[in-house]
Amino acid sequence: MMGLIVLVGIFQSWNVALSIFNLCLISAVMTMGANVQWGYAGLINFGLMGYAALGGLAAVLISVDPVQEAWRAGGFDILMCLWLIIVMILAIRFILKNFAKSNFRTYGIAAIIIAGIIIIRVTAEPGIEAIEAVNPAKTGFLGGFGLPIMFSWIVGAFFAGGLAFVVGKVALGLRADYLAIATLLISEIVIAIIKHEDWLSRGVKNVIGLDRPVPYEVNLQTTDWFINLVAKFNSSKLELISNVADKQAALNQLVIEGSSVFVKLCYSGLFLIVVIALLIVTQKALYSPWGRMMRAIRDNEEAANAMGKNVVKQHLLIFILGSAIVGIAGAMLVTQDGLFTPGSYRPMRYTFLIWVMVIVGGSGNNFGAILGGFAVWFLWIEAAPIALFLINLFTSGMSDTHALKIHLIESVPYFRYLMMGLGLLLIMRYRPKGILPEKIEIK
Repeated sequence: MMGLIVLVGIFQSWNVALSIFNLCLISAVMTMGANVQWGYAGLINFGLMGYAALGGLAAVLISVDPVQEAWRAGGFDILMCLWLIIVMILAIRFILKNFAKSNFRTYGIAAIIIAGIIIIRVTAEPGIEAIEAVNPAKTGFLGGFGLPIMFSWIVGAFFAGGLAFVVGKVALGLRADYLAIATLLISEIVIAIIKHEDWLSRGVKNVIGLDRPVPYEVNLQTTDWFINLVAKFNSSKLELISNVADKQAALNQLVIEGSSVFVKLCYSGLFLIVVIALLIVTQKALYSPWGRMMRAIRDNEEAANAMGKNVVKQHLLIFILGSAIVGIAGAMLVTQDGLFTPGSYRPMRYTFLIWVMVIVGGSGNNFGAILGGFAVWFLWIEAAPIALFLINLFTSGMSDTHALKIHLIESVPYFRYLMMGLGLLLIMRYRPKGILPEKIEIK
């Protein structure tokens, strides 16, 4: 995989190669989260998209400066709604603990939920309208805490883990196929809330210009140490240019290109630290007594339950851990992009493609999950250039106006789906357990 990425750098550009590498690292984090749930415990979670979106939301809420005018306009109403939600939760917990299961308890909880929703809606409506009316072209939301964006990686894990706790309490008792449907629908609900609640994250108007943990290209291009570094690395090229003006113009162009490469290398270093740290932790967990217990539960729940293992509790724990890892990946992705676009979260990209990565790499094997993340994302990005190269190669004898050649070139964007389908079919046929299948080792 690294060889293929180097070839992209040689034949296309190093900017493209590093962009692919960084997204492969983020995909590897997502696949490790999915692999923890499916490979360790056999839990089907088709709601990965929602947890990734919550990680992205954490990046906004942590890094964006608070909008003081919006807080003055409607912040009190939002805080009141938050307290009402807390009171509702405490009231429901009180009823569940102090009353036996009966129709009275069920109707009481339903009444609290319905009354709470009505009161919250009435309380929040004026505040939401006031907040969204504050300079909607630029803000129109409350903003965040104005903290370094890397804190959002941790907060994104807590957001995703918190949602997973709620979902797990509700849905983990369902059969596998119903659990898959439930998690997918819940993730769609999360996306719908983020897209339509403008006061929270501007909705589909997007949040751009987020803080970044690495230098900006514009700043690097005016920094002496970076200009000298680029000049030193490209001294042989610059020496071939005798004209001073041409040499300066070439140096300026190299500095512009080098700044983008340097920034992507900084992101690569940060993402590599996360991937390596998660790999070490997940490997230690996999071969620990806890990991062996999880595999025993996965392979035979009834036998594990008979041996005194709390299957429900362990399923909930693994569901939370896997979702938290996906939340970290979602925050990492928004950190790299520098923008949060709720409309871009679709199941094809953020759920099913991640599942393809896990299946292709090898479920139950952390190295396989990482390899699947690299291989599938590389193919997903490079399918179109590879298809265009092959089409031009095999139709080189045809004129540019030939109907078949025109049709094939126009169909290039769809070749990624064809290649993904063929790749998945071949893997399922010849490597049904993935490229790197699970290996059971006792340590």
